[in-house]
Amino acid sequence: MIPTPDTGDRKQEPAAALEPSDMGDLIPGLPEDLARECLVRIGFDQLPAARRVLRGWKAEVESPFHHRLRRPRPLLALAQARSPLAGSGPARKYAAAGGYSYRLVLHDPGAGTWTPLPALPGARGGGGLPLFCQLAAVSEGPATKLVVLGGWDPETWAPTAAVHVYDFVAGLWRRGADMPPPRRSFFACAAVGGRVFVAGGHDEEKNALRSAAAYDAAADAWAALPDMARERDEARGVRAGARFVALGGYPTEAQGRFAGSAEAFDPATWSWGAVRERVIEDGACPRTCCAAPETATDRGMYMLRDGHVMARDAGEGGAWRTLARVPEDGRAAAAEVTALGDGRVAVVGSACHGAEQTVYVLSHGRVATPSWTRAAAPPEFTGHVQAACCVQI
Repeated sequence: MIPTPDTGDRKQEPAAALEPSDMGDLIPGLPEDLARECLVRIGFDQLPAARRVLRGWKAEVESPFHHRLRRPRPLLALAQARSPLAGSGPARKYAAAGGYSYRLVLHDPGAGTWTPLPALPGARGGGGLPLFCQLAAVSEGPATKLVVLGGWDPETWAPTAAVHVYDFVAGLWRRGADMPPPRRSFFACAAVGGRVFVAGGHDEEKNALRSAAAYDAAADAWAALPDMARERDEARGVRAGARFVALGGYPTEAQGRFAGSAEAFDPATWSWGAVRERVIEDGACPRTCCAAPETATDRGMYMLRDGHVMARDAGEGGAWRTLARVPEDGRAAAAEVTALGDGRVAVVGSACHGAEQTVYVLSHGRVATPSWTRAAAPPEFTGHVQAACCVQI
């Protein structure tokens, strides 16, 4: 286990305004089963307020039984630009990423809603996210957490090892244990089995890395993994069954010449498997590769290639096949691809670089012909997206 110092700034939950007694009905005058049905219909964004109404409500919404009654709902978590940064600094000259402050937004494709999450406590620029940070969601039901890892300070562009964890039931952030050294950028990241895995990237001297580690959000602790067989800067992390896969990337001397190979880590044996060549084409950037969440029925992988969504079935010899062409106003500058499960894939893109970004959802699992649905978004939710992941609530 990698020891991490106590930073002393862990977020503490404020005292809840609770009733003096937790006895009595959940909702006066209603049978318990009907009252439970009412509480199940509370939106995820109202859970923090609901748990502060009564002790009985708090116990109910925090219970695994309550969350088994709720219908699982995949949400799209986005690190999305809001307003231009004020002031000056090294980031100002990089208009594509540094000219904006980023925040976390949750989009519910089923309900069509957009919900900003609270700002990170103690972060620079009014709680703005680190640039190029990674997102991962762990667990499900009442234990669901959204984890923000690494990235660059939005004012200085210095890499950070910071980890922030959002509790959906409490509606609060806490500071997690920092990522172990070296401070890495553009690393592979994905959640598997309650842990968040990171691998590769590059250090502060631009050296590509083979090292990797796993974060247990419940224990707030990091554990070292064996090194990968190859250096992998700008690799993509995906989940394949119960394994974490570091896909693509390049070694220090290659500098941007991506390899199509991959390595899979098995938490059960705590070891990496053999390197697999040409999982994607050599030279292809793995940024748009993704896999369905753990609770989904589909087990394949997706990516964008030449304006099309491609799919690859699970298995050692799976071949890539074309699913659908991305709509024109999301094709030219596709930023993120996220699998939502059950044959649905979200693509975030725009008609040209710098234009408003649009979310499209492709449905292909239960229909004869794949079809696209465009997510209607208010203007404040059309900013550039630098990271995304699926959250099961």
